[in-house]
Amino acid sequence: MKRFTPCVLAALFALPSLQAMAAADLVLTNGKVFTGVPGQALVNAVAVENGKIIKVGSDAEVNALADAKTRRIDLEGKVLMPGMIDTHSHPVIAGLDSLGANLLDEEKPLPELEQWIIEQDKAGKARAGDVINIAGVSSAYWEQAQALGKIFNQGRWADQPLVLSGIDGHTGWANNAMLKRAKIDAALVKSLPANELSYVGHEADFTPTGFFAESRWDQVRGQIPAPSPQVMLKAAREAVRVNNQYGVTAWMDAASNAGGGDSLFDFTATEQSVGVLPLYRQLAENGELSAHVAALMLTNSKSKPADLEVLAKVMKQFEGVPNLTFPGIKVFADGILEYPGQTAAVIVPYKNNNKNGELLIDPEHFGELVVAAEKRGWIVHMHAVGDRAVRESLNGFEYARKLSPAPVTHSISHLQLVNPKEFPRFAQLGVIASMQLLWATEESYTVDLVKPYISAFAYGYQYPAKSLQDAGAMIAGASDWPVSSPNPWNAIAQAATRKGPLGVLNAKESVDRQTMLYAYTSNAAKTIGLDAQIGSLAPGKQADLIILDRDVFNVDEEALSDTKVLKTFFAGKQVYGPDA
Repeated sequence: MKRFTPCVLAALFALPSLQAMAAADLVLTNGKVFTGVPGQALVNAVAVENGKIIKVGSDAEVNALADAKTRRIDLEGKVLMPGMIDTHSHPVIAGLDSLGANLLDEEKPLPELEQWIIEQDKAGKARAGDVINIAGVSSAYWEQAQALGKIFNQGRWADQPLVLSGIDGHTGWANNAMLKRAKIDAALVKSLPANELSYVGHEADFTPTGFFAESRWDQVRGQIPAPSPQVMLKAAREAVRVNNQYGVTAWMDAASNAGGGDSLFDFTATEQSVGVLPLYRQLAENGELSAHVAALMLTNSKSKPADLEVLAKVMKQFEGVPNLTFPGIKVFADGILEYPGQTAAVIVPYKNNNKNGELLIDPEHFGELVVAAEKRGWIVHMHAVGDRAVRESLNGFEYARKLSPAPVTHSISHLQLVNPKEFPRFAQLGVIASMQLLWATEESYTVDLVKPYISAFAYGYQYPAKSLQDAGAMIAGASDWPVSSPNPWNAIAQAATRKGPLGVLNAKESVDRQTMLYAYTSNAAKTIGLDAQIGSLAPGKQADLIILDRDVFNVDEEALSDTKVLKTFFAGKQVYGPDA
């Protein structure tokens, strides 16, 4: 069958190409351009018109598309690449934390900690209402719960509510004045069911020490006065600013419908559960949302298929907001691995208590929730830290694949422990490994708070990036900001070295920088459901671009970690840099 008649062919050949007809409004030439397209070699130049890429190629090819009105940037040999994409972040909450008193995971001696808190309060940074709330507190403090009490339950602190909010988002400590406000005492602790009792640090007589985890921490956290709408909008602006500064032009908000006072572990969504979504809408309406936000709907870990309808109604409220998309749902499979929390679900029991942590999903029915999400065209993004949580998450995805063989791009984030039996299942089931490889380091979190409590076998497979990659899994980059820095370059370097203050964590699991560049570009775009629009530099895709201060293909890892973004472009418009 003839597809074209000769006259139609002649007419087509007589027309100039669409690219040739387009006049570029921005050209970037004389650079080392990493396109993010797997297997494609570096090129020299990129042309942009109306926010979209129209040409990737040589300087001559790109310059041919410029005219007198075109903005021209000589890259002078610098690296140009796609904007970075973070597949698991909580940026608005992180922005809020950055506006107040934030320890940023630094562990100070207790006398210095008290003085620092006093100084932060005097500077007007520490208070939420009448509560002193310190963000970014290291988990290393929780072993000192009684010592914290000796300082912060007397003198000036006797009637001053104080909360130390753990950087992990799952734990914290509160003084007696705060516990009184939250109505938490020995009688309440004694009445708790066994699993919730494990979330509360307490003496033999059930007197609380001030340490809390998971849902019981949420109960304390919920008593902190909420910030004003003006402060929250400022936090959202800060989230965008910081991400753009690091070259991040897209992220997956891993609990966008949950508010600051919501209990994440016991979260039950309603049509009024809109979390930070109004803030994204306001930024978009103001023309300030210079990033793609893939907003995940947090759903209860034991939700039934019918429960998804309320999430669909929330999504409907924000339909059509520019740069805001709704790829699917986020589900907690477990908690955290570090002592004394130990709420991550593990296969081999923790050595200190002979327990297996908390598996939050129901293995018998979780697969049904996955199927229901797929029927709506939604992905399922899992929080899974322990090896049992990872296994049961994959079992749910496998259940769905048996009913519908075509893979849906689900993902599992964190992956601190993964049993080797699970490695090939990621590729088999089309599940992406969303990894925070900045955490792949020997430091107090892994050596002091994990190693003594789990099996040596499991410890040998912490953050097993190379094993997953070798088994065919797709790796995507993520920060979990504010749990750790949103700077992708720190994580890219750490993925290669795995060095920390106490040594190297499982050196055999190191992955190279090329792998990580794809992890934060094309792979990440697929994870958040936007690979047709972003993630690589190809004609027709949005011109989200970053220019770097060094040759990231050749500098050593230490220098790689210090990479600075000189300019960030979102849809062809410069949103970060000296002349933005």
